[in-house]
Amino acid sequence: MIIDFLLNSPMVALVWIVVILLSLTVHEFSHAYMAFKKGDATAERAGRMTLNPLAHIDPLGFVALLLLGFGWAKPVPFNPYNLKNPQRDALHIAMAGPASNFLVAVFGGLAFRGLELAGLLVADSLLPTFLIFLILVNLFLMIFNLVPIYPLDGSAILDATLTKPHQQHLRQQIAAYGPKVLMALVILAILTNFNVFFFVSEPAYFICNVLTGGAC
Repeated sequence: MIIDFLLNSPMVALVWIVVILLSLTVHEFSHAYMAFKKGDATAERAGRMTLNPLAHIDPLGFVALLLLGFGWAKPVPFNPYNLKNPQRDALHIAMAGPASNFLVAVFGGLAFRGLELAGLLVADSLLPTFLIFLILVNLFLMIFNLVPIYPLDGSAILDATLTKPHQQHLRQQIAAYGPKVLMALVILAILTNFNVFFFVSEPAYFICNVLTGGAC
């Protein structure tokens, strides 16, 4: 995607990169901030409770995200032994990232609608492009990370719900095979034109159109 942008519109490519950096930073910062609020300062001591993108970006994961559409940031560390209620608080920490992406997407939608009503959205400017990218990227991050597969944030939902002794085998199986299935889907999406992650893209575009009045 970034190659096409660079070849056809370098400024659009720059906007795309800025949006990716901003969205990943907010996501990871939110994990760190929630951990701190729940009583664990591990991420703060590691320098992760900051909005500086350099603290959160994994170079290889960032390049992969730009070139292939799939990547990763540095995981935010936390110590469950510092939490008052480890199971519940770990779920809150995990959900803070997707929740922050949703809030950013809603903010982008409100800004889009407000500027549109005020007549300030010029079609050939970069502002509408920035806002649409901001909304879509954050919706993609939110929905993708809610998939209940390790190591995504959604895996915390499994940890919080599959707590009975007879459910441990199922949780272990998902933990063992989930990442392999996820990697296989990513490779399939990269090598083919099949929309493997339709369950992410279709809801993202639907919500984006709701937020913007059909601009996505």
